[in-house]
Amino acid sequence: MFYTYIVTNKPRGTLYTGMTDDMNKRAWHHREHVLKGSFSDKYNLEMLVWYEAYDTREEAVGREKQIKNWKRVWKIELIEANNPEWRDLADVLL
Repeated sequence: MFYTYIVTNKPRGTLYTGMTDDMNKRAWHHREHVLKGSFSDKYNLEMLVWYEAYDTREEAVGREKQIKNWKRVWKIELIEANNPEWRDLADVLL
């Protein structure tokens, strides 16, 4: 499986969209600031607030690129459609 995801530092805070083939490991990377100096490290993006699974890397990358081109309000609407409380979904995964 491959995943497209969004992490943030707080509800309606800074958003980062990424893609991975291991959602548990990637969520842990964000929480533990494994990638020092990265955008997510710089802005303390630790909360996994949205993700989707795909069968192929190409699908996940395509969705990541699509979302990265979206307006901020569209990203917020996407998150709130499935996670209106902005819960950290990594709590369920990790």
